[in-house]
Amino acid sequence: MPTLTQDIARFVAGLEAQNLPADVTAKARACLVNALGMAVNGFDTPYAPVARKAAIALDGEIPNGATLFGDGRRSTVSAACLANSALFHGRAQEDTCGAAHFGTILIPMLLAMTEARGYPLSRLIPALVAGYETGGLFENAFAGQTTPAGFRSSAVYGCVAAAAAAGRLMELNEDRLAAALANAVSFTGGVLQPFADGTDEWRYQVGIVARNGLAAAELAAAGSVSAPHAFEGRAGFVRCFAGTEAPAGLASRLRRDWSILRVTFKPYPVCAFNQTPVTGALALRRALAGRDIAAVRVRMNPYETGYAGMDAAGPFSSISGTLMSIPFCIATTLVHGVPSMRHMTTYDDGSVNGLVARTTLVTDPGVPVLSAIIEADTADGATHRHEQRMTPADYAFDRATLRELLTRTGAEQGLEPGLFERIERVVDALPNGRIEEVVGLFTAIEPRRVAA
Repeated sequence: MPTLTQDIARFVAGLEAQNLPADVTAKARACLVNALGMAVNGFDTPYAPVARKAAIALDGEIPNGATLFGDGRRSTVSAACLANSALFHGRAQEDTCGAAHFGTILIPMLLAMTEARGYPLSRLIPALVAGYETGGLFENAFAGQTTPAGFRSSAVYGCVAAAAAAGRLMELNEDRLAAALANAVSFTGGVLQPFADGTDEWRYQVGIVARNGLAAAELAAAGSVSAPHAFEGRAGFVRCFAGTEAPAGLASRLRRDWSILRVTFKPYPVCAFNQTPVTGALALRRALAGRDIAAVRVRMNPYETGYAGMDAAGPFSSISGTLMSIPFCIATTLVHGVPSMRHMTTYDDGSVNGLVARTTLVTDPGVPVLSAIIEADTADGATHRHEQRMTPADYAFDRATLRELLTRTGAEQGLEPGLFERIERVVDALPNGRIEEVVGLFTAIEPRRVAA
């Protein structure tokens, strides 16, 4: 009987551009557009410079290696994974598949591999889909167990996603793909505590995950002997992380339920679980029409309120703390409107902090995920209630909506709309074009900044 690694490897090996459903290919292109657009929008964030410095210290400069976006130096593919993933994760407006941000892991890795090794661009979208489907299969099945246990989905499911994507780009055969997946299981890990403490490790987690997934594929290509029951074994992935057993027929969901079609995009620079509270707070703010707010109550699902950092009430000293905090995100939205990076990095705003202190977060199993009920008591004694119910479909933006989002965010950063039009042209031309055109998107940022 085939093992899970063998079943998934067979699926990954069979992915070809010509046999992908049209909607899957279109979504993969949308993921590329969003990732590249939010990466250029994230150039002013401080995490990529830290990651670049560490990457060069670890691997040094290599003249014909992969480009580190932001300063143009070249290093190993692994170094580019570490450095560039931090850039793609900088604004926290990356794509989300359940609770995992696979785009920040897969796209920098695949671009670096393609640039440094000369792989044809025709392999890029099948490899990207392989990563989303492999990681998404397990995230969808087990995140409900792993997240409450303190494991971060991007780290726990991202390594096997990266191994699948790298292995597909390298065109490993089924046997070696199975070995790559098994290797990735042994290299998996990552916790949520940085969100609770408001620190930055999660910014760099995704780059480490990409490096580990790449190493898993390279070891398989080199001939590693790897556990066939890595996923379902007694000491395997599912039991260790989820504390349960793999359901029968798990791999049969592949091709039947495409994970990439569940991928959503973030309209605001806050946690994925805070997108709906912000959307609801914007609607409530319009209804309040400037009335003084005495107190706020927010009711949300326990899966979201229990996520590390979501109940934080300050004091805050980092955006890692503010973007996770439901009270802060709602308060800053009620006070200022659409939250910007400037709002999210202003920690001494008396009006916002005062409202945070008057905001009560209520865990309510009756509220569906991606939904929020917000009540505001105003100084005149009235109570104003807004219920915001959303589903992943509400955040699965079409290309026109995505274009508007990237352009709006770019205007905040002083970037011209033409840069985002260029990103779309480069992505839509695939598999035609050259990898240098993708790299050139990043070197083109400074000349395209709007004059102050």
